[in-house]
Amino acid sequence: MDQRVSDERVTVEIRDGVADVRLVRADKMNALDDAMFSALIDTGERLKTEAGVRAVVLSGEGRAFCAGLDMGSFQQMASGARGQGGGGEGLLTAKRTEGGSNRAQHACMVWREIPVPVIGAVHGVAFGGGFQLALGCDLRFVTPDVKLAVLEIKWGLVPDMAGMVLMRGLVRDDVARELTWTGRIFGGEEAVAIGLATRVCADPHAEALALAAEIAGKNPQAIRAGKRLLNLAAEADQHTVLREESREQGALIGSPNQVEAVMANLQKRSPQFAD
Repeated sequence: MDQRVSDERVTVEIRDGVADVRLVRADKMNALDDAMFSALIDTGERLKTEAGVRAVVLSGEGRAFCAGLDMGSFQQMASGARGQGGGGEGLLTAKRTEGGSNRAQHACMVWREIPVPVIGAVHGVAFGGGFQLALGCDLRFVTPDVKLAVLEIKWGLVPDMAGMVLMRGLVRDDVARELTWTGRIFGGEEAVAIGLATRVCADPHAEALALAAEIAGKNPQAIRAGKRLLNLAAEADQHTVLREESREQGALIGSPNQVEAVMANLQKRSPQFAD
């Protein structure tokens, strides 16, 4: 299946089960304006139910992954506008998703809600909202010279695009506090060392696509079950996780794709899975 969908802010190319999603506001280093928020949410929601998608790669065109909130939003705040979240909406009055996100938060959380693995390929800069967008991915491949920052404090703010939820399972509490309070910029090697990136790569996009293709060759039901369990493990109690492990495994054992995985291994051939 080959498919390409273009938007003024985000493009999607689907090939062999892998959705290659790119932010394409390169002239603004893919900064987050209202149109970008809409494109990210719409794309993520569509990929939740897109037939045949088995893995997703999220990256940015041009010099950067995402430079964060568009400067126009900061200028609006400086003019005295109040109650503005990352997406320019009222903080407490905004409509929220079933998972509790407002619009700006959903632009990051939607990638965790996509039922297949999402790999972020991050280069150039990922500051503030752009960094939180990267955290929404399941994995993050970064260049050695990437520049990352929880930058909101520079503007007198706190992370409000799900950063607190997404950081808490990745780094020690004191590390999250130091990054939040200083806004300091750090690179790829440190990001891996402290848990905020998965791998340092010379070409994150190419390596992310390669891993996505590998994942797309596995039993898609098992991959999705694994993501459900990993998402659940971040917030549920031990008894719930253990019960769900058994439930997911019970549904997989003897299913057509699981049988195909066994037969392919025994017959030393490539498996042919159905979506």
